[in-house]
Amino acid sequence: MTRFLQLLLGAVSPLLPALLAAGSGESAPELVLEARSRLHEGVRESVLRWAPSHTAVVVIDMWDDHWCRSAAARVVELAPAIDAVLQVARERGILIVHAPSSVTAFYEGAPQRALAQSAPEAELPVPLPPDRRWGTGWRWPDPEGEPQLPIDDTDMGCDCESPCPIRAAWTRQIPAIRIEEGDALTDDGQELYNLFQHRDIRHVLVMGVHLNMCVLGRPTGIRQLLVFKRDVVLVRDLTDTMYNPRSSPRVSHFEGTRLVVEHVERHCCPSVLSACLTGQPPFRFTAAPPGP
Repeated sequence: MTRFLQLLLGAVSPLLPALLAAGSGESAPELVLEARSRLHEGVRESVLRWAPSHTAVVVIDMWDDHWCRSAAARVVELAPAIDAVLQVARERGILIVHAPSSVTAFYEGAPQRALAQSAPEAELPVPLPPDRRWGTGWRWPDPEGEPQLPIDDTDMGCDCESPCPIRAAWTRQIPAIRIEEGDALTDDGQELYNLFQHRDIRHVLVMGVHLNMCVLGRPTGIRQLLVFKRDVVLVRDLTDTMYNPRSSPRVSHFEGTRLVVEHVERHCCPSVLSACLTGQPPFRFTAAPPGP
């Protein structure tokens, strides 16, 4: 064997397993998600098996600040847990979509923003709804399929001892959640649909804040994803609500969040835990009481 062939084989040998897998058409291992939903007769557990190449994670409104001090503090606590899950998802070949509403201009010119903007336009199955208060694309519940939420958030849900004044406090996504090469960034329902159609994304894991508001209602949120006819799951340990315990049903903040998670499981989509991806214990806020 010539010296040249020895050098060539030495360089190629470490790559042989990957090259053989690619040549054989072998795909990445499927995601196995233990999902929970609710029926009239109680809790239903099921196993979802999704191909990573057809799956995306959407991270909603994890802003760098919030007008409610308590909400802002919980985002700071939650962000590293979301970032850790996103890293695992990237390694599995899952598309990451950052959806920080109203601050996408901060990222203009970034490759992640361009990725979302450059997907060929696709015809929406249903037009995005207009909404003067929350902006085009906000999707309110269909009263025939989703009843009123189990918490009263009409006071906007600040749970601080002294209510905080409402203001536009956010400027970008919280930096603790890394935006990396290959990720996309959009808060636009049409752009998201274009991207999903172009990439053949059929399944979506949703995380972020706040569940009773933006995670459900935004044009990148759960209700709209269901209109897009995607398989959707909520990552229930990686979310929070805007709920004030002084409002009905007068339970703790974290109990209020649990009630909204159950509402989603019953009327919108199943939920999973981040452990399905990481193999690590689920995230829990330090102030949350112990429980399932």
